[in-house]
Amino acid sequence: MDAHRQAYKEEAYELLAELETSLLELEETPEDMDLISRVFRAMHTIKGSGAMFGFDDIATFTHEVETVFDMVRNGRMQVSRDLVNLTLKARDLIKGMLDASDGGGEAVEGREAEEVIAGLRHLVPAAPDAGATPKSSPAESTPEAKGREAAVTYRIRFVPVPEVTVNGTNPLLLLAELQQLGDCRAVAQMAKVPRLEEIDPEHCFIFWDVIVTTKRGIDAIRDVFIFIEDDCELKIDVIDDGGALDVDADYKKLGFILVERGDLTRQDMDAILARQKRFGELLVEQGIVPPEKVESALIEQQHVKEVRKDRQAQESASSIRVPAEKLDILVNLVGELVTVQARLSQTAASRADALLVTIAEEVERLTNELRDTALNIRMLPIGTTFSKFKRLVRDLSVELGKDIELTTDGAETELDKTVIEKLNDPLVHLIRNSIDHGIESPDARAAAGKPRQGTVHLAAVHSGDSVLITITDDGAGLDREAIRAKGIERGIIPATAELSDKEIFSLIFAPGFSTAKAVTSVSGRGVGMDVVKRAIDALRGTIDISSEQGTGTVITIKLPLTLAIIESLLVKIGPDCFVLPLSIVEECVELTREDVRNAHGRNLATVRDQIVPYIPLRERFLIRSEQPEIEQIVITQVGGSRVGFVVDHVIGEHQTVIKSLGKMYKDVHGLSGATILGDGSVALILDIPQLVREVELEQMAR
Repeated sequence: MDAHRQAYKEEAYELLAELETSLLELEETPEDMDLISRVFRAMHTIKGSGAMFGFDDIATFTHEVETVFDMVRNGRMQVSRDLVNLTLKARDLIKGMLDASDGGGEAVEGREAEEVIAGLRHLVPAAPDAGATPKSSPAESTPEAKGREAAVTYRIRFVPVPEVTVNGTNPLLLLAELQQLGDCRAVAQMAKVPRLEEIDPEHCFIFWDVIVTTKRGIDAIRDVFIFIEDDCELKIDVIDDGGALDVDADYKKLGFILVERGDLTRQDMDAILARQKRFGELLVEQGIVPPEKVESALIEQQHVKEVRKDRQAQESASSIRVPAEKLDILVNLVGELVTVQARLSQTAASRADALLVTIAEEVERLTNELRDTALNIRMLPIGTTFSKFKRLVRDLSVELGKDIELTTDGAETELDKTVIEKLNDPLVHLIRNSIDHGIESPDARAAAGKPRQGTVHLAAVHSGDSVLITITDDGAGLDREAIRAKGIERGIIPATAELSDKEIFSLIFAPGFSTAKAVTSVSGRGVGMDVVKRAIDALRGTIDISSEQGTGTVITIKLPLTLAIIESLLVKIGPDCFVLPLSIVEECVELTREDVRNAHGRNLATVRDQIVPYIPLRERFLIRSEQPEIEQIVITQVGGSRVGFVVDHVIGEHQTVIKSLGKMYKDVHGLSGATILGDGSVALILDIPQLVREVELEQMAR
């Protein structure tokens, strides 16, 4: 049952994320019945499956919340801010119970759950007096609510998979729950029961046809089967609509009922009916309707049938749940295959064997397709991360007494799941800073002629083989002079330094840097922005800040699409090979001995009338070998500035499978990983932002 418990926990975490999003949307549109139903169904599923797999504390607690939303769904009470607040708190407690279920988190105190339950019960309206005339709520005046007043009859075919009982589900309990909805008749079908010697006593071979008449609606029926919707074939049809379209007391003919149920084929029914004369033939024979009018009606009938048949033939999209570990293994294997393919291509080229070259090219094509497919499987829309921050903005705004709205754009932009997972904490820090330091109080905004409500905007967009994420706020902006003064006070910059706005703003990434005048629960301790910078650097990304005082701040993060396989530039210094991420490479130019002499000892080169600083990697890495007469400068774009890296030779583009260096090399600066080349040798991957930052710090220390 451990596997089933784990599957339940995974599903429950997803439902809780969906529940939080639905509640935040419901707070904005409290009369949206679809959102109310989504909240109820999430609670219903968490409760029912929890009870099934031994999470009794979760089932008992969730039942109380579900009961309240059942009343909301039936129009007996309204959605209020207090209800949303309590339900969000209940959602957090349920998550805490899940975390603590296997000893993985701190146990939830019963007192907290009791407080939430008491709060929910306090919101439930008192029952009206017997003689009082109940008021109709807005929900009750909707067509959906009116439809619930009439009893509707449904035909249900419930075909569970044979393993349903092994998974912990008792189909008879589901049928009993159906009987509680209204007048219900069930017929067990034995057609799939095998011979006695072939029966597995732990499997279920029976399926049921059920007719139920209820005022609760089709959602109530679906809720009964929501726990096992993936483990059964379920078909629900309305066979009586509560009298809205009644013409007479007759019902469908027996043949059509059997065909609709799937118990009789249309061909067999037609074969029986063919023994009688067709209705159109009788009309023509008796001269009641002209042949051409009968033909016209038949054409209409055939056309509509074909349209409906085509519509029903369209296959719905399907998906499967795969553990993330299996995807990681797949990508690792693809990475190994890319390395072997490079070795095969190199061997084929060296032997000048036309047949072998042809095979190597075909393997390369297939490997590239497999690589792209494997990496695409790991891609997730960044909107899954964006949606989490609505709760953060909501709660923090209340805590700080501010009115702030979070808007998003580009939620469909896809990133590797590993990047998304590691991006969460940096974005939390940045959004908290925007709310605390950036957005002013409502009164201050009104005094400055701004709307009382501030805005934090999250956006994501593809840019080549990278993704740009921007966090924009319309707050007070960064105080350039305050940051400069703090930098001088902490000894980060000299008092006489002339720095651009970009350089001043970058000081906030220094460890322990904070301009907050008081320490609060949100900020002021100088912890956060340096952590953000390190996290973005670890993702091989860059972060840039632009701000205008009184208008707002824009923080731009540039990240690679994936951390597994990248396009890169392969270079050589002496006998050693190195790799630079191709996404930041702009161009390559020559560097002669004369160019070096003309620079008079400074590492500067003139490229098309622009001065470009460069870092000689031979000196940086202490490589002792003969220096060529003409070297190459690989010019990159780092943090909005052009910086060159001097190498001996530029070999060309290379498909790099990233390998970690291991714990032994964790303190080695300037390197972010390694890759295996086609000849089996190792090339080190340069950490370009870190190399630039180290050189800048060395120069400032001089």
